[in-house]
Amino acid sequence: MLQRLRDAGFDVLTRNHADAILAHDFPAETAELVEALSEHRITLAEIVGRGGGEAAQTQRLRHTLSAAGWAKHGFSVRTVVDGIERESVSHEVDHVRAGAAGTLACEIEWNNKDPFFDRDLENFQRLHALSAISVGIVVTRGSSMQDAILERTTAWMTAEGLASEADLDRLNIGVRTRAQREAVARAVARGLPFAEAFARIFVQSKYGPATTHWAKLEDRVSRGVGNPCPLLLIGLPGSLLTETAVAPPTSPAPDLFSR
Repeated sequence: MLQRLRDAGFDVLTRNHADAILAHDFPAETAELVEALSEHRITLAEIVGRGGGEAAQTQRLRHTLSAAGWAKHGFSVRTVVDGIERESVSHEVDHVRAGAAGTLACEIEWNNKDPFFDRDLENFQRLHALSAISVGIVVTRGSSMQDAILERTTAWMTAEGLASEADLDRLNIGVRTRAQREAVARAVARGLPFAEAFARIFVQSKYGPATTHWAKLEDRVSRGVGNPCPLLLIGLPGSLLTETAVAPPTSPAPDLFSR
């Protein structure tokens, strides 16, 4: 099933026998995840849309997974000594899927600061050590998407007629900082079209190397972060980017997790 993602251009990496565990103990649950990711699309308008909350495309993917039973869940871990509680810790995971053979935990890191990968992997490590999860899964921007964002964003902004600051509201692009506006102005003064100059600064600031994307995730796993928890890492490919509008998400399913 994971080969379907690889054939579609997704980055896929497994660690600590996660592929065997998923194939033998969680075939139906893995198929649900593969289907949701294979059908997912991200519009260029969503890529450039102003912030202020979770991205629309991320909400859409979350709703799809939640409807399939991958609901948000908070794991509560308590340490009790001689009847006295010494410690209580909660670990909230974006998507948890309980199966007959165990539990899968999945985090979606579309565009956070890259230290969030450390948090996710270390949470998986702790939960696996407690036999609370069988496999930890992280979904993020893949290498081909990271490489494509600047070119695709520039093309979209040019096609939409971004010619000056006055066009930002029309295209639902948030106001930049003073430093970013000045950087765009300098690039335009050197002869770059406004759309190209703006796209360069925009992508560097919003989707730059210090955000969550495949290379940052792969680096952490190669250093052993999260070991020995079985891990499935998935990078969304550039082929998911589209100019076509996508239907809004439906209401999410309730937390169906049970042990």
